[in-house]
Amino acid sequence: MFDVTRLWLKEVGLSRLEEADALPGRSDPIATSSVHVVHGHPIKPPFPRGLKTIYFGMGCFWGAERKFWSMDGVYTTAVGYAGGFTPNPTYEEVCSGRTGHAEVVMVVFDPLVLPLSRLLKVFWESHHPAQGMRQGNDRGTQYRSAVYTECPEDERCVIKSLDLYQKAMIAAGREEVITTEVAKAPVFFYAEDYHQQYLAVHPNGYCGLSGLGVCFEAKSLTPDDVDDEMSPEQ
Repeated sequence: MFDVTRLWLKEVGLSRLEEADALPGRSDPIATSSVHVVHGHPIKPPFPRGLKTIYFGMGCFWGAERKFWSMDGVYTTAVGYAGGFTPNPTYEEVCSGRTGHAEVVMVVFDPLVLPLSRLLKVFWESHHPAQGMRQGNDRGTQYRSAVYTECPEDERCVIKSLDLYQKAMIAAGREEVITTEVAKAPVFFYAEDYHQQYLAVHPNGYCGLSGLGVCFEAKSLTPDDVDDEMSPEQ
């Protein structure tokens, strides 16, 4: 796992929640919808063959989900919780800081139509990836920047994109260190029904997303590009 967030926490003298201190959660999943409000596609697997899945944490998941569902090549999206310890947590439990989870958006996409680099462009440019456990005025471990992938090739591409965006920030005069957590996808727990496609149902609802104004310029990122410069262990 390439966890810059953990390194950042150590540097500023903070610590992440330990599993022994996490809330116990529950064995039954939280009740949620099964159909995407915008697409009409299912938000739960199985999904059509050939599609890929990736998970983005970039602050409040309401606005983050809207960034992705309108992209050509995205089959479906859903919001939920991942990266922590508590099974099947509620929104209130996640907000307590005692689950270890981040608010994330699951994006299911067709890589033949939508390359991963375009998803990563939206991810990097739409939030502040160097704020640790917050996004703007939204503070807490659940608002951390994170990308969770389902295959090693995608993880390498994400790590390479992080390196590219860090260099772009420096070139733009931004010296902050990116704290985005990059890891193999953990278990994804669907959020409650009222969170799914929230801004489609409530168009004037809250959206705290704000980028840095720094462009992510990579036109393509393939495993071959990445393997030349970086291995998964780095």
